Amino acid sequence: MNNKVERFKKSLNENNLDSAIVFKPENRRYLSGFTGTSGYVVITEEKNFFITDFRYVNQASKQCEGFEILKHTNDRTLYDILNELGLKNLGFEDAFVTVSQYNDFNDKLMGISLKPLRDTLDKLRMIKDQDEIEEIKKAAQIADEAFEYICEVIKPGITEWEVALEIENFMKKKGATGTSFDSIVASGIRSSMPHGVASHKVIENGDFVTLDFGCIYNGYCSDMTRTVVVGKASEKQKEIYNVVLEAQETALEAIKPGITGYEADKVARGIIEAKGFGEYFGHGLGHGVGLEVHESPRLSPLGKDILKANMVVTDEPGIYLPDFGGVRIEDLIVVTENGCERLSKSPKHLIEL
Repeated sequence: MNNKVERFKKSLNENNLDSAIVFKPENRRYLSGFTGTSGYVVITEEKNFFITDFRYVNQASKQCEGFEILKHTNDRTLYDILNELGLKNLGFEDAFVTVSQYNDFNDKLMGISLKPLRDTLDKLRMIKDQDEIEEIKKAAQIADEAFEYICEVIKPGITEWEVALEIENFMKKKGATGTSFDSIVASGIRSSMPHGVASHKVIENGDFVTLDFGCIYNGYCSDMTRTVVVGKASEKQKEIYNVVLEAQETALEAIKPGITGYEADKVARGIIEAKGFGEYFGHGLGHGVGLEVHESPRLSPLGKDILKANMVVTDEPGIYLPDFGGVRIEDLIVVTENGCERLSKSPKHLIEL
């Protein structure tokens, strides 16, 4: 049996659910392996079903090992099929299903009680298996190669948009199917914007340039950030950079199984606060990465989850000074039995281009 499905069934049983329906794309792929855009995973105590329409029956038959493939049509709808299966307590993705969809399920399902799955799948997906880690490593490797390449491209006169386009084209040529998110290229005073998506601003000599990007490889994401200086760094730029680097590397040494996301965040935040820049670090230290670029666990002041081996998370402190610029340094890492392993291999010393 698919180990992911087996773990999910165990969770359903612990929550007194005899079945569940799953159709959030990432959760659907996690359980079934299906990479198409339309379909429903239905897990029962006895069997696993994948319900889709005419367009995807053949694809699902090839990808969804261990699932019985059922086709819904205008004459035999999804609701008809669910009613035929004899379900009683049906778990659903309450954080994903719309009010309209929920009302349709309530109106058209006969004698089936809908029960929220809450964070059941989020918790399962936090722990990666070895195959998942290998896919993420490959995505991280492509991002590292893209950073090495783009350092040869960035120069005064090029726009942020052109830099982002070069990064994204490079990653796709290396096998990525897409970007994990809209690439952030923020230069000069725009680098004080933590999520400064690439604009048509021209990069100038003396600018900080923050590069935050990642790619998708076989469905799994990477995420990394490096900040460089075009030309020679000023003393103030060096000061800010070195504080962020110290916070980032100290947190890296602290991240291991048994600590909470809150405790990991506190390590980096304490260093930045001690240097007088606490008010300029306004986001969490990191987040989980997998089929989604932002998933559980959270490494932040609100991060309650305990870190465990085989979680993949980011370590990305930053300082952002309005009207001056900002620095963020981010590694993608996997928690190991005794600590953590960097998946982002790009250099972290201050690079002056």
